[in-house]
Amino acid sequence: MINKISKRLKLAAQVFFTGQALSEPRGDIPSLTSEEVAEFKAFFPLDKFFIFGHARSGTTLLTRLIRLHPEVHCNYQGHFFTRKPTMEGLVDSEAIEAWLTRRSNRWNRGRDLSPVMLRAAVEFVLEREARQVGASVIGDKSPNGLLNGEAVRRMRKIYPDGKLIFIVRDGRDAAVSHRFQQFIDAQQHLTKHDWSIRRDFERNPEPYMRGERSIFTEEGIHRAAESWVRNVTETDQMGRDFYGEEQYISLRYDDLLKSSWEQMARLWGFLGVDTSLPKLHDLVTEELSSNPDAKWQQHKAGELVEPLKKGKSGSWQELFTARDKQIFKDVAGETLIAWGYEKGLDW
Repeated sequence: MINKISKRLKLAAQVFFTGQALSEPRGDIPSLTSEEVAEFKAFFPLDKFFIFGHARSGTTLLTRLIRLHPEVHCNYQGHFFTRKPTMEGLVDSEAIEAWLTRRSNRWNRGRDLSPVMLRAAVEFVLEREARQVGASVIGDKSPNGLLNGEAVRRMRKIYPDGKLIFIVRDGRDAAVSHRFQQFIDAQQHLTKHDWSIRRDFERNPEPYMRGERSIFTEEGIHRAAESWVRNVTETDQMGRDFYGEEQYISLRYDDLLKSSWEQMARLWGFLGVDTSLPKLHDLVTEELSSNPDAKWQQHKAGELVEPLKKGKSGSWQELFTARDKQIFKDVAGETLIAWGYEKGLDW
């Protein structure tokens, strides 16, 4: 009774202050059954995969490379499971839940129709484009740094038969790259302190490039380290637990740069397409010679990014101050070791 009264008071307050009533939250959305998955495969037969990764970890490069194969298509950032409201937002209200579970609704076969509706929407979006380009395997790349492991859980509900590719980059390089992306593309979120750092770096980058001054606030570098650890740890663990070796694979961005063909052959093999097709190797080499993101940032903020080596490994070594290193080591040191970026904590 108390909960009902509290709920009604909140709704009344919402109407009073905004003139609009909040939608009531719904219950947990169930997973697709194996029978429903089989039905979807009959209607939408193309194989599906999803690329996850922390921000600035090479998801875009991987997308450009993976769709070089004529049987594979991948497009950008549907955020079906990786950024709120996610696909679940389409059915996220008590009223819609009631509609899709109502006993008189004879289409729902006596259970919540929500996961079927969600899967149908994603399937059509993906296969509509795949069929236009003649692909037999279709995927979406959406960084999952906002929801981390929760994104894997949401994906598994709707795509227990899907495949998940997770790309990991050295968290220190990812932090540096993300910081400059903030300076260029997310200026509306910069604080006064952030703006001061940005202006100083643009005027005189040398002290920053020698690690004498930091591009990060203390809170910012700590938050970047925590975010990276949470993303890498949760996503990899849940990917392994939920999908296993046949449906989950991970790779390091650094290995993608160093041994591009080997990594791409491994990923295409994971997706079940022929890696012996002629000219594939040459296409990978040619694609790696371009960097559209670097060109865009150069066009938009040339003087700011001029001192940087875009897309390269190890840029953190020039830009991290002693304070930055210590904070990142304290927060993410063990995770860096686990992924082979360090052998110990003496860096």
